[in-house]
Amino acid sequence: MKKNIKSNVYWVGKVDWELKKFHGEEFSTHNGSTYNSYLIQEEKNVLIDTVWLPYAEEFVENLAKEIDLDMIDYIVVNHGEVDHSGALPELMKHIPDKPIYCTANAVKSLKGQYHQDWNFQVVKTGDKIDIGNGKHLIFVEMTMLHWPDSMATYLTEDNILFSNDAFGQHFATDRLYNDLVDQCVLFSEAEKYFANILNPFNQILRKKLDQVISMNLDIDIIATSHGVIWRDNPMQIIEKYVMWANDYQENQITILYDTMWNGTRKMAEKISEGIELADKDVVVKVFNIAKNDTNDMMTEIFRSKMILIGSPTIGNSILHSVAGFLHFVKELKFKNKKAASFGCYGWSGEATKVINESLKSAGFEIIGEGFKNQWNPDEESIKNIIEYGKEIAKY
Repeated sequence: MKKNIKSNVYWVGKVDWELKKFHGEEFSTHNGSTYNSYLIQEEKNVLIDTVWLPYAEEFVENLAKEIDLDMIDYIVVNHGEVDHSGALPELMKHIPDKPIYCTANAVKSLKGQYHQDWNFQVVKTGDKIDIGNGKHLIFVEMTMLHWPDSMATYLTEDNILFSNDAFGQHFATDRLYNDLVDQCVLFSEAEKYFANILNPFNQILRKKLDQVISMNLDIDIIATSHGVIWRDNPMQIIEKYVMWANDYQENQITILYDTMWNGTRKMAEKISEGIELADKDVVVKVFNIAKNDTNDMMTEIFRSKMILIGSPTIGNSILHSVAGFLHFVKELKFKNKKAASFGCYGWSGEATKVINESLKSAGFEIIGEGFKNQWNPDEESIKNIIEYGKEIAKY
């Protein structure tokens, strides 16, 4: 069932309450998600994006109940990724000659995924199409936010920015709008989405935000492709993005570790104790990498001014759980953060060196050579570990 957004603009998407993983197994979606598709019915009828492939037939069937598919004049594909374009092949079976407006890179993406030579109409920033009644669609390329093919579409007169992935969240809701949902969950999911998907492109994002702001567009609504539609003070999420894109950090230190026989766990807890004794104001959080959600931990790193990574030494290196975690940390390109390492060992003790090398290559400022403890901590070494935490708090 379509839902009216404003004037002759309707939501025709899909709420996915069951979704728990996204991008394969890469992104956790504790609160599900939505695939937001929009139908504009002016003198010209325009469909903006579709939904994820598993819901393609359902989407087309539902859309056909709302409008004769032959009456659709234009299709806009803001981003070729399958969660947005997945229903396109099913739709195009019914209307194969309808023009598809997208970027040049989106043509490559759509042809590469679906192997169809549809009626592609390539657009770039500033291009526009007349949809009647004095209204136009203006296209804004959003290259690398978060794919090379991404763009946003702006509807004049109604002042709606169809922003695609930017400003979205994985958040299933049938209430549709930002002012109707739990604000804590909303902003938590928005920050998690930014930290895990958009953070690597901060420099590009800052320039694009400046460009969008300089276009002096009146924005009454930001219609995202995932999660809620921002209608109540939509600029608030743009302001959040401006803040997050500037190497964001809070007064937080996050300790992340994995352990074999609990020695490294004890170290993590005692380092935390030392930090808190030295600085009552800093927020300290401790996570076992193997037992906590990876994307949630990445969000905590995003918030932190410093992180400590711990692993026992095994095979002259580190636990594979920590190695994989550090690989993901590097992918997210965090900036302006400090880091240190720690861990227990029995014989050779290379873990701290391996961790430091990984953190340095990931762009962190490394504090010291790391703290390693041979065998399980005894009373004397526990005192030393607490003192190490106190020293860490000074940075």
